[in-house]
Amino acid sequence: MAAETAAGAWVLVLILWGAVVGGQNITARIGEPLMLSCKGAPKKPLQQLEWKLNTGRTEAWKVLSPQGDPWDSVARILPNGSLLLPTIGIQDEGTFRCRATNRHGKEVKSNYRVRVYQFPGKPEIVDPASELTVGVPSKVGTCVSEGGYPAGTLSWHLDGKPLIPDGKGATVKEESRRHPGTGLFTLQSELTVTPAQGGPAHPTFSCSFSASLPRRRALNTAPIQPTVREGVQLVVEPEGGAVATGGTVTMTCEVSAQPLPHIHWIKDGMPLPFPPSPVLHLPEVGPQDEGTYRCVVTHPSHGTQESRAVSISITETGEEGSTAGSVSGSGLGTLALTLGILGGLGVAALLIGVLMWRRRQHRGEERKVPENQEDEEEHAELNQSEEPEAAENSAGGP
Repeated sequence: MAAETAAGAWVLVLILWGAVVGGQNITARIGEPLMLSCKGAPKKPLQQLEWKLNTGRTEAWKVLSPQGDPWDSVARILPNGSLLLPTIGIQDEGTFRCRATNRHGKEVKSNYRVRVYQFPGKPEIVDPASELTVGVPSKVGTCVSEGGYPAGTLSWHLDGKPLIPDGKGATVKEESRRHPGTGLFTLQSELTVTPAQGGPAHPTFSCSFSASLPRRRALNTAPIQPTVREGVQLVVEPEGGAVATGGTVTMTCEVSAQPLPHIHWIKDGMPLPFPPSPVLHLPEVGPQDEGTYRCVVTHPSHGTQESRAVSISITETGEEGSTAGSVSGSGLGTLALTLGILGGLGVAALLIGVLMWRRRQHRGEERKVPENQEDEEEHAELNQSEEPEAAENSAGGP
């Protein structure tokens, strides 16, 4: 039962120098030994078997027999009838057949289809982009895989998902080269993308190599994460787009593409009747100039791109009365905050002045009280000294 299950499948078992293989399809690694068994090979005499091979080393079928001239460096028949290839290479790919006659005269045939492989090194992305531009085809990088056989395939991934080239948003340019000496392949895959408006600001790209072999995991590159920037920048002066009646507004359309493409302007979705220019100057603006503005860039190879929208608003100002004008938005809040702070500071200064005045007045009163007490005491002492003198004068009188 186990032998029936193994029939038609390849089995590779390492034994000593090489591998004893059963089945029809054989896959062997380049540079390693390979041993093919001949089913039904008689133990004695060995002259009753022969091997035939048709590979890249032969122009037609090559017949090997135990008594023939062995290809010691390529293939030789072992005493047990197996065929040993000491160091298998790309030229050894092909078909191998063994025909043996056992001691009962029964003929047994073994057929093998041999393929070889070599895994490349880990692929890498060379010349990775650090920035991509919205709406502009930009090269992400070139994925390179070297030293593999068979060629295999390279594929790209965006944010962990397969990136399918559609010829518009993503294109891939592939190149395959084969080393003249070793026969191993070098693959290159150059990815170009056109980032869409509103897409991720930091997309993650990676590349993987897949071998043309079953049950082999893909080899992945390290990911790269370029920054996506706007292809068309619209700068407005004054900043924010709010301007007083009669003021001036200047809008500048900044484009990274060279040469400078065709630039025209639209307001509220309608084209403006101005000649193409990267700068739109609005002098002495009024209510008729309020609205939403965009610049539209047309490049022969990049198509059409629109900038973000900028809103222009008019603020009226007056000198007398609240009806003559108004301050809106953050200006009103700032004015109220300033007046509140100044008023609070004035009240605080007034209170401090009153307190200091009252404290000084109180201290002045305290100073006057001790002076009056001293005057009274001196006056009392004078009166006491005058009373004895008066008594003496009255006693000594005539």
